[in-house]
This record gives sequence, C-alpha cells and structure tokens, in this order.
Amino acid sequence: MSETPNLLLADHLKKLKLPTVLREHEKQARQCAAENKGHVPYLSRLIELELIDRERRMVERRIKAAKFPAPKSLDSFDFKAIPALNKTQVLELARCSWIERRENVIALGPSGTGKTHVALGLGLAACQRGLPVRFITAAALVHELIEARDEKRLLRLQKQMLTPKLLIIDELGFVPLSKTGAELLFELVSQRYERSSTLITSNLPFEEWTETFGSERLTGALLDRLTHHVSILEMNGESYRLGQSRKAQQKN
Repeated sequence: MSETPNLLLADHLKKLKLPTVLREHEKQARQCAAENKGHVPYLSRLIELELIDRERRMVERRIKAAKFPAPKSLDSFDFKAIPALNKTQVLELARCSWIERRENVIALGPSGTGKTHVALGLGLAACQRGLPVRFITAAALVHELIEARDEKRLLRLQKQMLTPKLLIIDELGFVPLSKTGAELLFELVSQRYERSSTLITSNLPFEEWTETFGSERLTGALLDRLTHHVSILEMNGESYRLGQSRKAQQKN
C-alpha cells in the first residue's frame, strides 16, 4: 500500500504532461531536505526545471518542423573568411526583431561563400526565439508549387507556406525557372509580403535575376516586394567551403 501514493502521483503527472517533474521530484525532494529548504523552494525548483525542459523540447520541435538540411549556428561561422560580410549586421539579425517587423533578408554572393550557413544560423536563432521557420531550396519550392497546382491542392500548400514567420528560400538563381514556376514563386512572395518574413540566398546579383525568372516585368515586381523592407548581406569573396576544407587538411 505504501507504493499507492507514488503510483497515483506518477499517473497524475503523466496526465498533466509534466515529465520533468515526474523524473525530478524525488531527487529534488532529497536535495531540498538536505539543504533544509521548505516546500515553496522545492516546488519553485521543480517548476523551473519543467519550464526549462519544456522550452528545450519546443525548440527541438521547431527545428524539426523547419526541415533544415543540417543544424548550423552562427557560432560556427568563420566571419574572417568572408571580410565583405558585415558581422555586426548578421549578429543584429540574429536577434530576430526584423522578423517581428515582417522584413526580409537577401544574401548575395558566389557559390561557396557561406550564404546557406548564415541562413541556417539565422533560422536556428529564430527557432530558439520561439518563431516558426521553414527552410527549402528555390528549386524544391517551385517543384512543390507546380505539383500542388497540377493536383489541385495549390491553395492548401500556399496556406502552409504562409504559416512560418520566416521562410528561407535557398539557392535562388542556380537554375532558370519555367514561366509557370516563376509565376507561382512570385505569387507566394506576394502573399507573404508585409505579412511574414522571407530570407533568400542567391548566387546572382539583382541585375541578373531576370535570367532566372525570364521576365523583366515579373523580376521587377518581385524585387519591388522583396526589397521594400530588406537587409542585404553582401557575401562576395573566395569560397568559404574551400577555405574550411583547407583548414581541415592543415590540421591533419
């Protein structure tokens, strides 16, 4: 019978979805007793542990939902390798106030200069601050939009893509878009305009975006929306990936 209260407590805590309290309550009770602390510090410590663990789990869920190809933080980015990149600007963006203001970010530079790494770092920072994020390459996004249109579920997909506070579209400009793909991407950017933030990485300067979208009129309208409230990250320089590989080889 002595086990009955513990079993009931465990059952109640499971129903209340308090796994950290369930795991820690006995350990914290012993510790508080040893420190001669009363029930209020004991409860406070338990609830604090539960909240910390709950926030950790929520961040993990947001990171999983973002569909990052790999988790990368700005802490692991070598800013010295890309002198053209304004480190102060990037670290300020990591505070995520631009997302709250529904502004955009565009990272421009040749292939290999770390644009995706910076985008992932800013996306991770947003997840850690409680903001829903979605990461996708431009080619994959356009493919999904065309497929959804053909299967008559375009409205549903567009609604899904409007949900994230931050949508990261990576590698815009690597391949030209079809007329339909360009129009669908423009429509999505227009729907998100001044409603949510979009971060785009591109290996092309703005004057060459017409090569991707195939229409000066469409490109101009797209840039008009993207650059109305925008921070531009200039990432010109030698390949960041090549520099990282050289450093790894030197260590070996």
